Amino acid sequence: MTKADLVNLISTQTGTEKIIVKTIIESFTENVKEAMANNKNVYLRGFGSFLVVKKAKKTARNIRKNTSVVIPAHFAPKFKPVKSFIEEVKDNVKVK
Repeated sequence: MTKADLVNLISTQTGTEKIIVKTIIESFTENVKEAMANNKNVYLRGFGSFLVVKKAKKTARNIRKNTSVVIPAHFAPKFKPVKSFIEEVKDNVKVK
């Protein structure tokens, strides 16, 4: 599902103009990104959490050059869904 698909779906379900729905979705994503860039987690009850996690320093291999590369410690975004979300996906997604 793309952002345009989501805008169309929400617009149809709520009767709100597409431009307003698009503005709200873009505002939401920008605010989540800004909060996480400032090392703040975002919690949405009943949906999940957008977390900032620290990744430890590690050594990786460049296979083509056969060399070791050190990846420094850094922060990365992570989404952790609530249990009910996980169960709903497990129960409804079929294996092909």
